[in-house]
Parts: sequence; C-alpha cells; structure tokens
Amino acid sequence: MTIRTLLACSALLLSACSQTPAPAPEPTETTAPRNIIFMIGDGMGANYLTAYRYFLAEGKQQQIKPTIYDELWTGISSTWPDDQTLVTDSAASATALATGVKTFNGAISVDQQHLPIGTLMQQAKRLGKANGIVASSQVNHATPAAFLAHNKSRRNMDAIADHFFDIRVDGQLVPDVMFGGGLTHFIRDDRNLVAEFQAEGYQYADSWQQLAQLSQAPALALLADGGLPSVLNQQMEAPLQLMTEKALELLAGHSQGFVLMVEGSQIDWCGHANDIACAMAEMHDFARAIQSAKAFVDANPDTLLIITADHETGGLALAADGIYEWRADLIYGVQYTVREITRRMMALEPTELADQWRHWTGLTLTDEQLAEVQAVHQQQPELYALLNGYINQATRTGWTTSGHTAADVPVMAYGAGAEQFTGFMDNIDIAKRIMGFIQLSAN
Repeated sequence: MTIRTLLACSALLLSACSQTPAPAPEPTETTAPRNIIFMIGDGMGANYLTAYRYFLAEGKQQQIKPTIYDELWTGISSTWPDDQTLVTDSAASATALATGVKTFNGAISVDQQHLPIGTLMQQAKRLGKANGIVASSQVNHATPAAFLAHNKSRRNMDAIADHFFDIRVDGQLVPDVMFGGGLTHFIRDDRNLVAEFQAEGYQYADSWQQLAQLSQAPALALLADGGLPSVLNQQMEAPLQLMTEKALELLAGHSQGFVLMVEGSQIDWCGHANDIACAMAEMHDFARAIQSAKAFVDANPDTLLIITADHETGGLALAADGIYEWRADLIYGVQYTVREITRRMMALEPTELADQWRHWTGLTLTDEQLAEVQAVHQQQPELYALLNGYINQATRTGWTTSGHTAADVPVMAYGAGAEQFTGFMDNIDIAKRIMGFIQLSAN
C-alpha cells in the first residue's frame, strides 16, 4: 500500500468518526473591543515559549511555573504562504496578519499581481480609529511595513518608508504613533521624512530621553539608524516595554479607540543566529511588553489583546545530541550575544581568550577548544561558529536551520473578544476576526 493510498484510507476513516469543532461565538457590537493591541513575536514558535518557561525557572524543576505566555495561550495557527513553499517569510506572514489575504514570500501587502491589499490599519483609520506601530527592528521592516505600506519586495525599505507618509485614508496619515529604529530610511539624501512628519504636526524623538517626554499623538520616535541594539548587548531595562507603554499612553485618549501593533522583532534575529541567550533575552523583553499590555486591558476592559508569531525561526530544540537534558541555568552566564562576544574576542590577545570567554559566558574552554579558538582567532565566521557551538553544546540546545520553518505558532488572547481566538486557526483567520471587530466597533 502506498503512502498516498494509506492517507486516503485514513481520511475516510477520520471523516466517518470525527466531529466538527463548535464554531466560535459570533461577535456582536456589544462584545466587539473598542481597542485592539496586536502583538507579534517574530520567529516565536511554540518551543520558544517552552524554553522561556524553563529559562525563568533556571532549569530547576521544582520552581517551574506558568509564564505570562502560558497564562494567555489559547490556540495555535498555521502560517503557510501563497507560493507553494509552505515556509513563510516575515513579509508574507505579516501580510496575512495585516490583511487576511495570503501572498508570496517577500511581498508587503500586495497580491500575486502586485496589487495593493487593504490593511486592517487602513480600515481602522477609515472608521475613525487611531493606529500605532512599535517594533525593535526598523519601523519599516517587513512586519510593521505590512500594516502600513504596499510593495512587491520587503527590500525596498526607502519606498516603504515613503508609503508611511504618502498613503492617506480620507486625506489622513494612517499611523498616529511609530516607535522603533530605521532613521537612515527616513532621513536620506533624496528625502527627509522626519521633517515632513513634523510639518504634519508629529512630535519627534530620536533618544530614549526624548521618547519619555512625548506628550501626545501623533508622534514618531526613531531610536536607532537600523534596528535597535539587541537587548542582551545594550543592557537596558525592557526597551520594548518602554515603547509599548508610551504608545498606549498616547493612544488611550482617542475617542474612537485604537489599533496598536507591537512586534518583538529580534526574537527572529536571534533564531537566525541560533543564539539561545539572545533569544531568551528578547523573549523576556517581549514578555515585559505583554505584561504592560495586559495591565492596560485590565484597566480598559473594552480592549482585546491578541498575541501570535508570524512563523518559527531556527527549528529550536530543547535538547540535542541524543542527551535528555536542557541546561537553561547555563544561559544566565552569557552576558552578550554571540556576535558581540565574537567581536570582543577578536580584539583580544591569544593569551586573554580563555579568561575573557569565562567572564563573558560563565563557561570554561577545554584545552582542545582553546586550541580551536586560537587557530581561527581572527576569522570572524569561523570563530563565531565555534563560540556559538560551544554555548549550544553546553546548554544542549539544538537548531535545525538558520532560517524559518513551517511549524505552527502559538496564539494568545485576553480581554474583550478573546473567545474568538481559541483552538486551531490559520493566520488569515486572525486578521479576519480582528477586521470584523474593527468594523463592528465603529458601527
């Protein structure tokens, strides 16, 4: 019997004995949330949530407790794009989450013919709501871009930044709050978008001190030339939480409510780097932002908090090499990202390598490992691979890829309308339900 025949027989059997799950209750105008906080952990597969749980417990079984992610976890979502690959990139998945329509990898809210697809933030603006974007990447990176712009390629980042200003709904700019990085795409030789936003009445900040002083929307804060520094490297207390709280403060008073998208952008970047300490630091930063969003919902019960990921990155495995162990406790000794540690190690004398490695990671190089490091001391890619491998080996962390996977991702919900996000769904279902809420709450 072939696999195809076996699957066909199994499908007949399953169809005869399975029951269709009860549909979610139909939302009404009285249950539709006035405000929506949509949080996306870029690259955050289910194993990242599990890893974070054990990380907080420092690997000690008797202290393992549910995290903020566990408390809010309601369902799971598929993420496939519309290009036969089954493995999505951030642009296609963000388009699905922003529009309710699937598209091809690399596309920013355009269809297969490169025609624009209306986004939920454009809908919200048309119906009188305010919009906000917060990201630890550039604000015009793939995920936030899909909520505000249209382009056949996520790589056209200058053109995407232009769309943030040029695309209007009934003559109005779509974003009311934008916090993150990306300054080099907004102040360029050919155009100064910061000045143009300021001429439209936007308050502007380019430092954390100035961010704290922003007093009203519309507001723009560009806090780095590119993406923000990794949380693990900047040693700053909860930057994503600070931006989220300020965005909520500025949007809260809008008479028709708001839609705020918050992206934990660099969870994905750590996954691409196969850097477990980096990933846990970004997961913690995202968790802190979620806690602030949940507190806002508790104080404003007419608000929906919905959290998901666009895809999984890295194929994270909490055990490796056939050993039944994951050493979350050892992650705490790693003070910087592996990329930063590599940069620092390359600046050392060969005699300093072992002591500084121990200082920056809490791990001890064996004689064999030290000889390997000294042999490639000034070769960045090779040194990075060695050092990253030592940390993953010590913590028993496995990775299947430096790219994305087709794994399903978690869905979390809290507040008004949260019952609409239980069980299994596709990523476009999330967007469609949110857009339905936006329509109902404006009636």
